[in-house]
Amino acid sequence: MDMLWSGWGDPAKAAPLPDTVIGLLRDLLGVTPRAGAPASLDAIDVPASDLTDAVRAALAECVGDAAHVRTDAESRIRHTRGKSTPDLLRIRAGEVSDVPAAVVLPAGHDEVVAVLRVCAEHGVAAVPFGGGTSVVGGLAPEGKRCFIALDLRRLDALLALDEVSRTATLQPGLRAPECERLLDEQGFTLGHFPQSYEWASVGGFAAARSSGQASAGYGRFDEMVLGLTVATPEGTLELGRAPRSAAGPDLRQLILGSEGALGVITSVTVRIRPRPATKVYEGWRFPSFEAGADALRRLAQDGPRPTVLRLSDETETFIGLAQPDRIGSSQAQPPAGCMAIAGYEGTEEDTADRRARAREVLLACGGEYVGEEPGDRWAHGRYNAPYLRDALLDAGAFAETLETAAFWSALPGLYDAVRQALTTTLTEAGTPPLVMCHISHVYENGASLYFTVVSAQGDDPVAHWAPAKRAANDAILASGGTISHHHGVGTDHRDWYAEEIGPVGVRILQALKAELDPAGVLNPGVLIPVR
Repeated sequence: MDMLWSGWGDPAKAAPLPDTVIGLLRDLLGVTPRAGAPASLDAIDVPASDLTDAVRAALAECVGDAAHVRTDAESRIRHTRGKSTPDLLRIRAGEVSDVPAAVVLPAGHDEVVAVLRVCAEHGVAAVPFGGGTSVVGGLAPEGKRCFIALDLRRLDALLALDEVSRTATLQPGLRAPECERLLDEQGFTLGHFPQSYEWASVGGFAAARSSGQASAGYGRFDEMVLGLTVATPEGTLELGRAPRSAAGPDLRQLILGSEGALGVITSVTVRIRPRPATKVYEGWRFPSFEAGADALRRLAQDGPRPTVLRLSDETETFIGLAQPDRIGSSQAQPPAGCMAIAGYEGTEEDTADRRARAREVLLACGGEYVGEEPGDRWAHGRYNAPYLRDALLDAGAFAETLETAAFWSALPGLYDAVRQALTTTLTEAGTPPLVMCHISHVYENGASLYFTVVSAQGDDPVAHWAPAKRAANDAILASGGTISHHHGVGTDHRDWYAEEIGPVGVRILQALKAELDPAGVLNPGVLIPVR
């Protein structure tokens, strides 16, 4: 099943906002109903493919059948950009100026290499496409050059599972739910459950350094990766002969997070864990975001470490975004404070032990145990937020997210600076926002901050958001944060990423790209500034 072309996920799971929420948006933020309906799929005027007959024939030969080189309007629309709010607003308006010339579907590593060589020979850019869930401009190369969407859905197998070493080798087009199903059949789990879980792909997890909601227990995806096979226009990279090595710099780290700009991942070897016998999620209330963050820091640094650990600030807790399926209900506004969710997965003995010891820490930090019900509700609705975003757009509101991370000592200043940047910029533009935040991933030395922004759309929502996004990005770097913790770089963050790594770092990446992709056809303009 394909994702909704003009929104998120499965259309059957979408639901309109309750009248109470629409009234709140109107009274609090001045949101008014949008004018007119979004464009329909068959009404969008798609320009003719600028792929020449010779290139189309060469690509068809690479993938074995002309049916795997699609140039019809619907296929191309469904592979246009990603799923950020500006992406959705543009495609709902029928704007497809950066539609791919074709969608190419290879079935194996050798076919990917062959496609990339044809692209290099003819100067056609190639954009790897997994689940299509990018929210940072990772699927729209800059410029007007002809490009193909390299859809990896046919590379969707579990290639190998080593029960002794506890590793699995996966193809990049394997979607996360199917990956979990295949591993579960053999008693294992990957343990990677980002908000995009229902639609994202294994290759996308690696290419964007994804981090799942259970990262406190299972780790980030880049920490799970032990080996990679990568196709480039210049040939193949086989990386990862052992779990750790002192044989020079770890080239795996060059590919992880590279977003298709250095090569196309065609297989990933990851460490896996035994399927947990027990899963328990619970809620804790703290009097302030500062107090809750201190409790999370104590657990992250001194243990015991829950599998899931997250904290919503006062605004997010009040609105009910910590439990998305409760928004608009009679129970949507809980008592004041901040809601934390702690989850434990593993054996019954280990889960009970960690839970009991963590309880002592959370109580000592001023936490109030509020039972399993908030945790169960969070677990039940953990993938619903993107659907809520679509419903807000339908109602005439603007809703977008951004995230960052910093060391614990810098986190309070970062939190204040980003909120101030967003609030000031959007208020001065005439659309005062509601800015919410939560800590979604914790480490011994720091944590991530995930912001959600809701406001009126303004006359031109995309142009209206751009200054606020720039202000937030500037505030992140000025406050010691990283420009992205798990969404990736794309074109949205590229210039700030260049500032973050400095001119020497940029030249290193440019040199790598020149060696692996001398024709510059791999996702141009994404991640790496053009010389």
